[in-house]
Amino acid sequence: MPEKEYEFGSVKKEARNGPPGGPPGRPGGMGGEKARNSGLALKKLVGYCRPYLPAIVIALLLGAVSAVFSVIGPGRISEITDLIEEGLTGSVALDAVVRICVLLAVLYALSWVFGYVQNFILATVTQRVSKSLRTDISQKINRLPLSYFDRTSFGDVLSRVTNDVDTIGQMMNNSVGSLISSVTLLLGALIMMFVTNALMAAAAVAASLIGFALMLVIMARSQKYFTEQQNALGAIDGHIEEIYAGQQVVRAYNGEAEAERVFDEVNGRLYDSAWKSQFFSGLMMPLMSFVGNLGYVVVCVLGAVLAANGTISFGVIVSFMLYIRLFTQPLSQLAQVFTSLQSTLAASERVFEFLEEKELSDEGGKTRYLQSVQGNVEFRHVSFGYDASKTIIHDFNATVKAGQTVAIVGPTGAGKTTIVNLLMRFYETSGGEILIDGVPTRELKRENVREQFCMVLQDTWLFEGTLRENIAYSKEGVTDEQLDEVCRAVGLEHYVRTLPQGYDTVLGEQTSLSAGQRQLVTIARAMIQNAPLLILDEATSSVDTKTELLVQEAMARLTEGRTSFVIAHRLSTIKNADMILVLKDGDIIESGTHRQLLAQNGFYAELYNSQFDRAS
Repeated sequence: MPEKEYEFGSVKKEARNGPPGGPPGRPGGMGGEKARNSGLALKKLVGYCRPYLPAIVIALLLGAVSAVFSVIGPGRISEITDLIEEGLTGSVALDAVVRICVLLAVLYALSWVFGYVQNFILATVTQRVSKSLRTDISQKINRLPLSYFDRTSFGDVLSRVTNDVDTIGQMMNNSVGSLISSVTLLLGALIMMFVTNALMAAAAVAASLIGFALMLVIMARSQKYFTEQQNALGAIDGHIEEIYAGQQVVRAYNGEAEAERVFDEVNGRLYDSAWKSQFFSGLMMPLMSFVGNLGYVVVCVLGAVLAANGTISFGVIVSFMLYIRLFTQPLSQLAQVFTSLQSTLAASERVFEFLEEKELSDEGGKTRYLQSVQGNVEFRHVSFGYDASKTIIHDFNATVKAGQTVAIVGPTGAGKTTIVNLLMRFYETSGGEILIDGVPTRELKRENVREQFCMVLQDTWLFEGTLRENIAYSKEGVTDEQLDEVCRAVGLEHYVRTLPQGYDTVLGEQTSLSAGQRQLVTIARAMIQNAPLLILDEATSSVDTKTELLVQEAMARLTEGRTSFVIAHRLSTIKNADMILVLKDGDIIESGTHRQLLAQNGFYAELYNSQFDRAS
């Protein structure tokens, strides 16, 4: 990987190899020129729901029917009220009252059943859509070039996979059904009110329009704060991921105060945007409550006047009170839905912005395939720059014969790791070509190129799993005998015997490994792959001198017959290399064996002798 430089305490990250001019970081870990269009994001989200459209339609119809049953109720209650009122001067028609009550019980029961089925369907659809989004993000990560991660905060990507997708899922689960039910209930109540008494209905609607107008104003002002909140959440996740991962360095350099200062700054931005978004959204519920109460007052006053004039019965007033509740309740639900929708639009923009990032070029049309590789490698006029305006590798030419061990040395930033990255096709060359057994790597699929290499990086990577899984990573059919062989070769045999379950011991917080042991596990992982080409990027940098000698002896046996590329700063470790390439500023300035280069008394000799000068 490129040698990384971090701006301490910042959520931005730059990764460069060589002189300045690598890929620039982008604010918040993401960027690009893609316009943040809420409507487009919503359209794409609907596209994810299209496979489940029949189920969604059924759920929405059930919700609508459930709402209709609820709307029918107040009319029947009005009849009961009128029957009771008539019975005050005579006898109450109990049979009619019971009949209406039984009908209401059936209607409300059906309303509950339909609502339950609707929620069950929507919950299932929601989780499947969320699963699809997370799956697509995971697959997208595998299709992104490594240069993307050089300039992106890992925490921000993690926030998109978790926080943003969860926000979308919660909206779909809680709001989609409420939206249709609320609209149906609103329209049904409105129709029934006008059917019952147009004058009172018009008065109630006039009172509600005030709330609608204010709600639209609030939504227009608050949307930007929901977007800022999601971005700030991603930024704080990125900062936490970096600082927590680097706690040892932070404490070693007494950087706690600076880390806390930056956290407070990012946390302050999150607080500010979250407070404003929640404040505006919090206004909607009291507003709708006010509208509902205002509607009650209007209906009571106007109903009393009409009842006194003999225009309507008392039962109409009772039913209208219920209709007002059914009319204002969905207004409150719609206010919640619109608030949730604002968060969802902001989250959707971030998710689909990530899914639209430029991917690696499609290689489906490539048919050439390497098998039984001998290991001849050739670099022909290779040039490269992480930034198109800044070339790091200028005109790299080298021919490596099968079975040779080639060491690449040079000062920091000379382009050593970059050469390996180009060899593995982590990055594409700007000019020239790299050939394996005479076949240009550009004509091969990336997977075919990489399966020819086993690789040990300077930065060790172990995941929480068994020792067996960590060593035999992505390789099937590895036997205990093979594991024993590679562990003996790298000096892990004694460590394995001390583990309670041997190779099946889970490497986690309860199993501590030293930096050297972690490096040995990664070396064993490379050995078990048994690939024809080997890359060692400072593979012995974390082991002690005695272990280093053991590893070098094992490497000498295992590299026999394999083409090996070794990057090393300790030049004493590559004295036996068949060829040493000395890089400076992206160019080969010297090449030859250790003895030949010392005899030239040039740049390599100066580097080699300087190590002993420092040691003395």
